[in-house]
Amino acid sequence: MDIWNQLLQGFMTAGTPVNLLWALFGCTLGTAVGVLPGIGPATAVAMLLPITLQVEPTASMIFFAGIYYGAMYGGSTTSILLNTPGEAGSMVTALEGNRMAKSGRAGAALATAAIGSFVAGTIATVLVTLFAPVVAVYAIKLGPPEYFMLMLLAFCTVSSVLGQSTVRGLTSLGIGLAVGLVGIDQISGQARYTGGVPEFMDGLEVVLLAVGLFAVAEVLYAVLFQGREVETQNKLSRVHMTRQEWRRSWPAWLRATFIGFPFGTIPAGGSEIPTFLSYATEKKLSRHKEEFGTSGAIEGVAGPEAANNAAITATLIPLLTLGIPTSNTTAILLGAFQNYGIQPGPQLFDTNASLVWALIASLYIGNVMLLVLNLPLVGLWVKLLKIPKAPLYAGILIFATVGVYGMRQSAFDLFVMYAIGVVGVLMRRFNFPTAPVIVGMILGPLAEAQMRNALSIGEGRWSVLIERPMSAALLALVVAVLVLPRLMKLRRG
Repeated sequence: MDIWNQLLQGFMTAGTPVNLLWALFGCTLGTAVGVLPGIGPATAVAMLLPITLQVEPTASMIFFAGIYYGAMYGGSTTSILLNTPGEAGSMVTALEGNRMAKSGRAGAALATAAIGSFVAGTIATVLVTLFAPVVAVYAIKLGPPEYFMLMLLAFCTVSSVLGQSTVRGLTSLGIGLAVGLVGIDQISGQARYTGGVPEFMDGLEVVLLAVGLFAVAEVLYAVLFQGREVETQNKLSRVHMTRQEWRRSWPAWLRATFIGFPFGTIPAGGSEIPTFLSYATEKKLSRHKEEFGTSGAIEGVAGPEAANNAAITATLIPLLTLGIPTSNTTAILLGAFQNYGIQPGPQLFDTNASLVWALIASLYIGNVMLLVLNLPLVGLWVKLLKIPKAPLYAGILIFATVGVYGMRQSAFDLFVMYAIGVVGVLMRRFNFPTAPVIVGMILGPLAEAQMRNALSIGEGRWSVLIERPMSAALLALVVAVLVLPRLMKLRRG
């Protein structure tokens, strides 16, 4: 009962006019940040950190939290309408969302993304309220063998589901893994696969690869292979979901929430893994498999968006209860806490209870604000589809160029982005899926580091991966993902 009293006090603090204005400002700014590729919530919070040092700590944290989960809402907009992910977590949304837009269902895609984010964010916030200490204690018990097996499961799931064939999926995954190895080795500190190019020492940015493979490749492919006479988008038919789309969306929202939430509590790749796993799950369970990769399946938008938002909300658990950031943005939020002389950890709920519960209460308020901000704007956003083909594609290229250049102010990044765009065109031309490339790049270095740490723990013995119950269970799941579909296919044959 004490939890609910503290949460009520948190609502009283977060509900003051000043704090509500900070929450609204953060949510609005976060939505804009999510729309713009290359900026991201971590960069926005870092830029605004010096400005807000004069602001009262509770208001400042509510503001930063608004930017954080607002960016998750905004990232879906350009993914759906322009096939340009604003945030790494929105990359999967582009797979089906942009196809829905092209088939005249942009309004339904935007609506299911907004409502799914609201549902997942609200459920995840309730779970944060109730189970923060319990989940954090359980998550900290996972070691390198479990993390490595978790990422191996993601590799197998993505490569076998996101493509017309497993071989093509594995080929794309291999390209991503190779790209992810470029730069400084995390453990030895040695430069590798840089070709003597200094700009490759820091590796390739995920957003740069995503913008090149999705946005630039989309434009170049349309110009080279579709021709002037082909319309960019089909005529928009409506700006809301039908009853059938509601029926197809709500199970995906619930499934994705419980897929995404655990991933937010562990440092295993942020919100990218659960979004891909959610997409794979929906594709397996859907009764409308023919819509995936063609006209666009609404489950392929509803699931990843909900998983993304649930994972983002759950990152506050290890941050607040253990002082462990599990994403770039929470790492910067940790710095913001420390700037105010506050150290997140097990004692935070006792020493700064009013701030913590006001922050948790602001998550509920922010989710409602974002739903109110985004749903009425669906009709406005879809007007982007009425822009003629030539200026629309020119705008996408300008948008992508400015966003990527703004990350590091490097002209070299622009050349790399357009080179990646050409590779993306070839992959689309020969039906190689692009999503596994992103997965391989993001998780490759993490998986390598966890594998090497696991082998160090086991003194070089590979058996360490099956000696622990959780890692053995995950390995069995990996084998099942690879073998069961083929056995079922043979049985049907």
